[in-house]
Order: sequence, then C-alpha cells, then structure tokens
Amino acid sequence: MAVTASQSNLAGLPRRLVQDGIVSEKVVMEAAEAARKSKQSLVAYLVHNEMADSRAVAVAASHEFGVPLMDLDAIEIDLDTLRAVDQKLLNKHRVLPLVKRGQRLFLGISDPTNLQAIDDVKFQTSLRIDPVVVEEAKLQDRIAKALEAVDTTMSSLDDEDFDLENLDVSGDEREDDGVTKDDIEDAPVVRFVNKVLLDAIKRGASDVHFEPYEKIFRVRTRLDGVLSEVAQPPVALANKVCARLKVMSRMDIAERRVPQDGRIKMRLSKNRAIDFRVNTCPTLFGEKIVLRILDPSSAKLGIDALGYDDIQKTMYQKHLDKPYGMILVTGPTGSGKTVSLYTGLNILNTEDRNISTAEDPAEINLPGINQVNVNPKVGLTFASALKAFLRQDPDVIMVGEIRDLETAEIAIKAAQTGHLVLSTLHTNDAPRTLTRLVDMGVKPYAIATSVSLIIAQRLARRLCDNCKEVQDVPREALVKEGFNAQDIENGLTVFKAVGCNSCNDGYKGRVGIFQVMEVSETMGRIIMEGGNAMQIADQAASEGVLDLRRAGLNKVRDGLTSLVEINRVTIE
Repeated sequence: MAVTASQSNLAGLPRRLVQDGIVSEKVVMEAAEAARKSKQSLVAYLVHNEMADSRAVAVAASHEFGVPLMDLDAIEIDLDTLRAVDQKLLNKHRVLPLVKRGQRLFLGISDPTNLQAIDDVKFQTSLRIDPVVVEEAKLQDRIAKALEAVDTTMSSLDDEDFDLENLDVSGDEREDDGVTKDDIEDAPVVRFVNKVLLDAIKRGASDVHFEPYEKIFRVRTRLDGVLSEVAQPPVALANKVCARLKVMSRMDIAERRVPQDGRIKMRLSKNRAIDFRVNTCPTLFGEKIVLRILDPSSAKLGIDALGYDDIQKTMYQKHLDKPYGMILVTGPTGSGKTVSLYTGLNILNTEDRNISTAEDPAEINLPGINQVNVNPKVGLTFASALKAFLRQDPDVIMVGEIRDLETAEIAIKAAQTGHLVLSTLHTNDAPRTLTRLVDMGVKPYAIATSVSLIIAQRLARRLCDNCKEVQDVPREALVKEGFNAQDIENGLTVFKAVGCNSCNDGYKGRVGIFQVMEVSETMGRIIMEGGNAMQIADQAASEGVLDLRRAGLNKVRDGLTSLVEINRVTIE
C-alpha cells in the first residue's frame, strides 16, 4: 500500500507540496537530499531543475507559512530600497528588498524557511524584516537586474565610487598598549566604521553615537532630531572601533581617562569632503564617542529655506542691515542656532566688511570671514578673542556663545560702539533672554541700549509630502491645542505622519520654528525698571510677536508638520 504525505515523515513545505499535488513524495524527498548536498534551498532546486512550477511552489509556501504572496511583475522597486541591503547578501541568500516603510523592510524571498537570510538582513540594516513570498524564477531575474541598476558601492553619494577600506581620512599611526596597529587597521573594522559614517552622510544624519555597555555595543544616528539605533556590532569590537575613530580624529589613543576632542576630514572625491567633530567621554564600560557631521551646505541655505515667515524674515534682514547693535539667537542644543547665525554672516559677507568670529569650535569654514577657535587651555577665551577683534578694525563680530559676564560686557560694549554683534545664549524663549543677561550681571541700561533683536528657535520634523494624510481632530481638541476660532473657521486642515519609501516614519527633513522679537523702547523700559520675563512676554504679544507655540501651530496650519511634532518641540 502507498504511503501518503500525511503518513510519512514529511513536514512543512515538502508535505504541503505533496498534498497540493505539485510534486510526488518520492520527487520531493530526492530533491530535498540533492538540495542539501548542493547547498541550495529546496524551492530553488525544484524550480531550477524544472521539477515543479515556480508559481505553484510560491502559492504553496505562502499558504503553509501564512506569509503574503507578491507578484514581482506588479511592483517597481525604489533604488534607495535596493541600496538598503548589501548586495553580497542579495546574491548569497537570493533575497530582494521590496518596500521600506519607516523602520520596516518587506523582503522578497522564495523560501520563508531561510531564517538565516532574514536574520542577516535584519542585522545589516537594523530594520524590522517582514518576509514576502515571491516566485523563485522571477526572483533571480529581478536580483540580476537590481545588481545592474544599483551602484556596486555602499553609498550613492555623487554617483562616485567609494572604497570603504581606503577612504582618504586624516589620521596618525600611533599605537596603544592593548590595541595594536593591526587592530586599528583591521579591514573589517575599517570597513565597518567607514560604512557607518557614509550611511549617516547619505541619510542626512546630524550625529553618530558609538556607545559601549556591559553586554552590548550599539551605534545610533540622529536623523531629523531623533536618535535611532542603526547597528549593534559585537561587544568585542568596541575597543577596536574606538581606537580606529580616535586615530582618525588625531587623538591620543593611550588616554582613556579624560574626554578628548578631535576632528575627522573624510575626502570622498577631489571636489567633496565631509568634516566630523568628534568627542570622547569615558564611561563605565569604555569610551563613548559622538561625531557631529558638519555640512558646509547648511551655511549656504539662504534665509528663505530656514522657515521664517515673511514678517520674521524682513525683521531679521532689517537688523542685519544695521551698522551696530546686537542680534542674539537662543534655543537648546541642536535647535539650529549655528545655521541661523551662519546664514546671517553669509548675507553680511561682502568685500567692504571686516567680519571676525570666535567659536568653540568653528564648525564650518566660511571663506572671507576670519574665524578663530577659542582655546581656554592657552588663554584664548571668548573674552580675549573679542578684545583682540576690537583692535582689528571690525565691522561685524560673531561670538559663538555668551557664557559669562566678561564676554557679555565686552560684546555689549562692542555693540554700543558702532559694531554689529551676533551671538547665542541658551534660554527657552526670547523674553527670557533679556532677563538671563540681567541674571549674569549685565547692567539693565546696557541691555536696553545694545540688544536690538532676539531670535528664539526650535527645529521640528517636516511631514513627508508623499504620504502625509489628513487627521480628523475635533474642534474642541483644536481649541485646546491653541488654535483660535478664525483658524478653524478658515477651514483648518491638520495632517499626520504615515510613512513611505522616501521618508523616515512619515517625516523628511526639518523646518524651523521661530520667535523673532525686536527689543522696543517699551521693552527697554521694562528691563530698566526691573521687570520680569512674563512682563516682557506680555509686551511682546501686544506688539504682535508670535511665541514659539503659536509659530509652531502656524506650521501645522500650513501643512508643514504635525501636531504631535509641535507638542514634542514646544511647550503648550
């Protein structure tokens, strides 16, 4: 009597193939043994040896494992999605990335039992992998076309060919006891570090974090202001990666007890180089290293690209045109203060002006502007740099940050004696900036007569135009969020983030939110009379100055960002 599939030792996909009448039990058992010896999947062996129909096998696999089935002829695959997976993995595992939505990657695979392929792709991309069954015959054809279409390098920057092991980066050849030169120049470590940095540049990240812990070593990048994990290499690599980064940054790799600062210049081609500002900090389980990616193009965006509304832009330009006075930009770290200052400096950077800046450090090189890196260890502080500038016939002075009374007093005197001064402070909004100067010890009358404009700012993630959807929000909720009756009556439309192939969780890029406050005579009197920030804020509101919350709601009204994002970056 013949033995049926249900009575034999067959299980999983082989049993399903026999039950569905696609192949006989004898054929599938022989094919399974032959596939094992030739190190192929059963599906690939059956299809390529014409022992079973490719479509029928795909349907059976989909039903057996509850995995969705997709016809590859019906889908156009985005090049960025293809580049998400290393092409060696495409060839090795015979898989194909189909669609990327946020942190999810839908992976075309003919054999869903190939868990090694799914795990390898998940590790390489740090994405959640959702397998999708596709036909084996079509899969191989599409993989071949994908490999032709995609640049064979890891990055598509400028369509140039980058050698991950031999990128031109600054570095020394010092050795460290415990970490040898061979460790530092170990090809896998070099490739890993270069890949992480190039990926960060390609994605438009602002920072890269290498973080060692007791049992894990993770790498995170900050994209559009939000940190997310991109890799979790073996813990054993932590010291080697750290040493490699320190050599690239020209740091002392033997010194692990104190923080260090360095800089990397990665030359991608004859015409393009990217700078990284690097800082190390000793932690319980090794040195954490953070790299800030310095993008020279951000300083040349132009004032229209920053996100100022028309009134705010006109006010900023008006005070940049003044021959003297002080413009202060305020906000937390990472709120875009430097970009706003550099944009103003680019407007002022003409042949007839002498411009000097004191920065810690100078992030972006600006030709035509005299930039100084402060160095407190040798006595070159913001205050001493300012004193030197005043003896060098300046027209415009930029101070990276006003941190102490001496710097504040010198900057204010410069603004009072015919110089335009630009600087930053760390305060929450524009009115608090004035009282912060008073708290530092600056005389109220000096503030009232020198500070002319204050810009408080935040950066919010910009909604992706391709996938944003209208969000149904009740009228009561809109009013509670801060919208007024006129906004609602004018047909207010609120959008929400969704997520698609061309964005990150529904967002792509960032937009500035600004409070631009001109210091009026009335505000000056409030300061000199000992008024507080609330009184100044009330006066600013009466003069038509939008606070950060209202400016953010205007960006929601204009469809540029979501309510969720504005609630994240502003205070209700």
